[in-house]
Amino acid sequence: MSCSKSLIVDTLPIDKQQTGAAWSSRMSAIGHMIAYGAGAVDLLKLFGTTLGDTQFKQLTVISTIALLSSTSLTCWAVTERVLVASKPTQHEGRFKVFRQIWSTLLNLPPRIQAICWAQFWAWIGWFPFLFYSTTWVGETYFRYDVPADARKSKDTLGAIGRIGSTALVMYSVITFAGAWILPMFVQSPEDNSFTHRPPQAIAGFLTRFNKVKPDLLTAWMLGHIMFAASMSLAPFATSFRFATVLVCLCGIPWTLAMWAPSAFLGVEVNKLGGGAGSDGTYRRISDEPDIELSEISHDDAPLQLDHGSEVDLPSTASTGELSGIYFGILNIYTTLPQFVGTFISTIVFAVLEPGKSPELAGDEKKQPDPDGPNAIAVCLFIGAMSSLVAAYVTRKLKVM
Repeated sequence: MSCSKSLIVDTLPIDKQQTGAAWSSRMSAIGHMIAYGAGAVDLLKLFGTTLGDTQFKQLTVISTIALLSSTSLTCWAVTERVLVASKPTQHEGRFKVFRQIWSTLLNLPPRIQAICWAQFWAWIGWFPFLFYSTTWVGETYFRYDVPADARKSKDTLGAIGRIGSTALVMYSVITFAGAWILPMFVQSPEDNSFTHRPPQAIAGFLTRFNKVKPDLLTAWMLGHIMFAASMSLAPFATSFRFATVLVCLCGIPWTLAMWAPSAFLGVEVNKLGGGAGSDGTYRRISDEPDIELSEISHDDAPLQLDHGSEVDLPSTASTGELSGIYFGILNIYTTLPQFVGTFISTIVFAVLEPGKSPELAGDEKKQPDPDGPNAIAVCLFIGAMSSLVAAYVTRKLKVM
């Protein structure tokens, strides 16, 4: 996924980075829709045991085929600039890449560092949502809405999964719609590159509308706040329908979470690497006058451009080098919150619901107490507070 986003950075000029990232989020939304749809269908009845003898095995095979097909199509369709790397010297060692990543991580440009920290705090909130929201909706159903006869079902876990999956399908539909519609309501750098000539009848309306359209940074910040507002109500959900509504409200913030970080990082990487301008040409990195080449003899040894042995990235590094490293660092800031979220969830579950989940308890004495706290809801609430921190960090980008 990081490589795919790096392709967008490498092949598009700065003013098209936002549009490219938007199309990336749309493709992801389509993939989510297909995956959730495949998960809702009984694949064993559809394909038999051709792709595997369980639903999960067949989903894995389908996912693998889709990944190989889409990646192959991308490799065939995208043309990159040729990167001519200099010959490594002996004293650079085998661990130059790791030292380079570590050095870059410690010396991130201020705006890129702010983007990474916004991603970090946001994903502390997204981790419990993505992992536990399905179970939470199902458990809420079994706490407050389940009929007495259904509570004695032998497949309680399956029932929880099906109830939760319904909410997730609705959430994915909203995410899909948001990925296609939301970019129309957000300012794009491309809007300033050409003159709109709408029909006279709607020209006035469109002019007023374009003036009030928020930029992507404001939309991303509002997405954090919307997610925080929704998940802060999770502990107060006393109906699986209300829980489903809260999950669905997170579809729009998720669209922005998939769109904004890639767009902003792509712009910053292009600025650092002297990437393509708005017309698709590459900007001049230096303002020094052209070097006079007439005195160079044809008999001289060929010249070779070498970046040297320094670990730090030079300011003139190619966009291809920068995008791979910086998107790798962004992935680090996306992965670390998962460890933090796991640690927080472990403590919450150990304190509030030690042992087996009461919703799955077979003993009637251990049936869930409607007045007792739901551990997953508490985890979602903690994630909401973290998203408020992400909104604050995102706001700081406006003044950088």
